[in-house]
Amino acid sequence: MDTKKARTAASGQQHPDHLPTQPDAIQLAPWTKKVDVKRLICIAVGIVLFCIVFFSPEWSPATDPGGQSFELTREGKAALALFLLAATWWVCEVIPIGITAIAIGVIQALFLIRPAQTAFTDFMDPSVWFIFGSLVIGKVFSKTGLTQRMAYKMLVLVGERTSMIYLGVFLMTAAMTLIMAHTAVAAAMYPLMRAIYTMYSTSSTPTRFGKGLFIGMAFVAGAGSIITLLGAARGAVAIGFFSDIVGREISFFEYTWYLGPVGWVMAVLLWGYIMLVFRPEQAKIPGLRSRAKSLYSRLGPMSSNEWITLILVFAAIAVLSLRSFVPMFAAFNKSAVILVTTICFFLLKILDIKDLEEIPWNIVLLFGGAMSIGFCLWQTGAATWLAVSFITLLQDAHWLVFVIGIAFFVMIMTNLIMNVAAIAISLPVALVIADYLHVAPEVVLFSCLATAGMPFLFLVGAAPNAIAYESRQFTSGEFFKAGIPASILLMVVVTLFVWLIWPLMGMPVVLK
Repeated sequence: MDTKKARTAASGQQHPDHLPTQPDAIQLAPWTKKVDVKRLICIAVGIVLFCIVFFSPEWSPATDPGGQSFELTREGKAALALFLLAATWWVCEVIPIGITAIAIGVIQALFLIRPAQTAFTDFMDPSVWFIFGSLVIGKVFSKTGLTQRMAYKMLVLVGERTSMIYLGVFLMTAAMTLIMAHTAVAAAMYPLMRAIYTMYSTSSTPTRFGKGLFIGMAFVAGAGSIITLLGAARGAVAIGFFSDIVGREISFFEYTWYLGPVGWVMAVLLWGYIMLVFRPEQAKIPGLRSRAKSLYSRLGPMSSNEWITLILVFAAIAVLSLRSFVPMFAAFNKSAVILVTTICFFLLKILDIKDLEEIPWNIVLLFGGAMSIGFCLWQTGAATWLAVSFITLLQDAHWLVFVIGIAFFVMIMTNLIMNVAAIAISLPVALVIADYLHVAPEVVLFSCLATAGMPFLFLVGAAPNAIAYESRQFTSGEFFKAGIPASILLMVVVTLFVWLIWPLMGMPVVLK
């Protein structure tokens, strides 16, 4: 043994080519795993809330102004218990949000709330596949380089100030929702924003700018989706209910005339709110504009894959948009239309199996669970019971309190279940009571539509919320906290429009 090895052996150290020369050199690492007390408390809170509601005695029935009684069945009460459990676990993220979604189906089957066949079939609902197709579009935009091209061009236009980058992203998001569904907009904007963010920070640690960029996009996508009937399906559904109950049609122009100002005002106010709450660490990114120009020039001319992607996506958007105007296209399911692009991307080898494996299935599962709990609340009668119980409390209120109360209820419900379902269970009851209070049905319709489009509290409230979450810049708890002031801001804006602005624009408010 040479001198160096002798010294190593004498000191008990391990020579890189040999085992330790002394038994004392082998030590077991101490158990250092820290117990996450907060997580355990959140798990327990969810379970306790479920048990309290599930095992509670029968609840009193709800009665509408016409005297019709709505019983809360055992299954309905269990559905409310399940929602409390899921909401707690979603906000606290005690397990991955997609796994909580699976638990929703499992609990329905085990506690006999709904048959397993029904509960799990909701995970394959066409709306879930629309989310999947939208995520695939975002993936192909990123892979082909279209995302980088759009991001660099926008950065050249808005400049180096982070406040203007916020504004540019938000206005682009709102503008795109004028002609396409806000889910597809969020999916297209997401990779673009990822490209923008890499110019701000290459660290994996979340930043205030990252939080504001992605949360703001989700919020503004909701605000933009109320401006035209093309932004989401809820508008057409609500107008259908209104026509059946009131007997009057709402035109495309009238819809945009009243809701357009609300959407644009909220988009600008949300920019200010995001700047206040998530003020970027850097006011400017020096050299950003010149760097963006240089990177854009390096991309060269558009490739054939980029052109094919644009043609396929805009063709799908055109068909989806024309469904509202051309009877021939009305029968086409929106999910089937968006999935045609997915099939074509793989047929043309723009995407491959590796890209399919990289789809954020956690988000797809999240929306499967959201559909399952939404249908559970609806089909068991729990959602209707909630709507009648709350809305009848307002039947003797001042007209303004009544309208704002209805809008507030729809805002809360659209965070819990699909916004179409929130409209479907709330609007008919609200319109009946509105006639009783001599409140014009138009103001009820438009105030409900305004709040139904902006679920700022839960990730399951809207697809853009979940898509933004994929950035890993924020937790579901942080999203919830940011959503509380944003929801208050929304209610203030809606109140001002109901009380002052809409009457000046010609909307009837009180019947004579």
